[in-house]
Amino acid sequence: MDLSNSPSTLSLGFLSPGSNQVSDDAVSLQLDRKQPIPLQLLEPQAQKPENNGTVGAENGEDEDDADVEEFRILGHCIKRRRTSESTSSSTSSAKRISGAADMEARRAAIRSWGNESISVADPDLFEIMGREKNRQAKGIELIASENFVCKAVMEALGSHLTNKYSEGLPGERYYGGNQYIDEIETLCQERALAAFNLDSENWGVNVQPYSCTSANFAVYTGLLLPGDRIMGLDTPSGGNTSHGCYMPDGRKVSAASIFFESMPYKVNPQTGYIDFDKLEERAIDFHPKILICGGSSYPREWDYGRFRQVADKCGAVLMCDMAQVSGLVAAKECASPFDYCDIVTSTTHKSLRGPRGGIIFYRKGAKPRKSGTPLSQGNEIEYYNFEEKINFAVFPSLQGGPHNNHIAALAIALKQVATPVYKAYMQQVKKNAQALAHALLRRKCRLVTGGTDNHLLLWDLRPLGLTGGNYEKVCEMCHITLNKIAIFDDNGTITPGGVRIGTPAMTTRGCLESDFEIIADHLLKAAQIASKIQRGHGKLQKAFLKGLQNNKEIVELRTRIEAFASQFAMPGFDF
Repeated sequence: MDLSNSPSTLSLGFLSPGSNQVSDDAVSLQLDRKQPIPLQLLEPQAQKPENNGTVGAENGEDEDDADVEEFRILGHCIKRRRTSESTSSSTSSAKRISGAADMEARRAAIRSWGNESISVADPDLFEIMGREKNRQAKGIELIASENFVCKAVMEALGSHLTNKYSEGLPGERYYGGNQYIDEIETLCQERALAAFNLDSENWGVNVQPYSCTSANFAVYTGLLLPGDRIMGLDTPSGGNTSHGCYMPDGRKVSAASIFFESMPYKVNPQTGYIDFDKLEERAIDFHPKILICGGSSYPREWDYGRFRQVADKCGAVLMCDMAQVSGLVAAKECASPFDYCDIVTSTTHKSLRGPRGGIIFYRKGAKPRKSGTPLSQGNEIEYYNFEEKINFAVFPSLQGGPHNNHIAALAIALKQVATPVYKAYMQQVKKNAQALAHALLRRKCRLVTGGTDNHLLLWDLRPLGLTGGNYEKVCEMCHITLNKIAIFDDNGTITPGGVRIGTPAMTTRGCLESDFEIIADHLLKAAQIASKIQRGHGKLQKAFLKGLQNNKEIVELRTRIEAFASQFAMPGFDF
């Protein structure tokens, strides 16, 4: 569109210098060459107060003249009110100072919040934690599933690594900023394989499970469909609830029994050893997809070769939960499940002395040719397919981001596991368990299977007329911690007939065989006190607990136990 010949309808009309139509402080705007409209460049000046002579201008000037400035445009003089530099400067400076002070106050608040110790941030919790530290230091710890971690493990657990979210595996994360987390997890994986002398060509490992129960369920989830069958040791026989567990009334206890069909195998009620003949018979009839060896309270060696035979006969994957004996396996102080099993799971605390968590080892690579298969048959190589299924089951099927502080702490523990010092420690754990077993047997106590091959023993209290629960409570009040356990031929978990005793924790604190002789005396004294209370108040726990109040024998035994325990160092913290 050609606008060169169009008449202008909008113009800025600056009138001639002699025109009287525009004031000195305005510019006119003309539309269609009609009456000019003043275009104010500034706000109108406020009306000046009358000058009565009392407040006047100096040298004939108005006091407000200093607030007016002039400038010329196209030859015309234009005036506008001047903003006071000192006023604007002081106001701006005050705002800057105020803003800076506010920002510094907020930063200081963040620093204060982020750097407070527990004693300052939460005195109530700090006080409770102090009591727990005192309990640990002054008590005898005999729970087979517990141990004391070193200072380095504690430092990693309480480190900045807890801040990072790292869903996925090294190199395959769902979040950025994980390059160093990848290094930590990869290092942990390498150390896990080295600790158990495993070749990375034949074995893989996942170090992310939050517990061994989580690890076990990840295996089931990865390899099974809902309703598929699993088979593990009966809980009263020493098995773990995560291998499938039912109450006597048929109620399903664990997720393993809720989502999968489980059938237990049992120990021989006369010997306390696993009855492999009945196990094989049941497995062939039940046809489980996963056969599980390992348990929570089995004091004898595991015959992994015999389990392998049964698994092959019924076509099952053989899985070992070595949570209780993993330290012994690493130190080569017991048989290794890695020689026979397809999958091995474990906790990372207990005898490994690491942080609380779980771990999964799985076979990879080519499967060995079945014995008896002619070379002309089955030339096609089969490969294990556990890796992708198990890793996917851990994440994203069951868990979110891994606990990076735990993985770093586990890497520290696994480095220690691969040392001669750790092997000597596990040898002492076994010696102490043997010493304690012999001391109790000499005192006419009944042990399941008559002794132990590993780090734990089961004390059957029924000949003393005691229940495991009542005895556990007396020991707790005397500052001995152990746990009640069902005995294979009693009425199960309702009123367990025995207790489980383990030696790793007190061995970590420096106890030797002679110290466990003293511990045996304390255990027997606690049993005598429990028997007296039970005779006077009965077996029912409510009545039994009444007899514990203000019991002088308990107070005396507690004093002796505290004096005994306090002479041993506490790893990880000063006391």
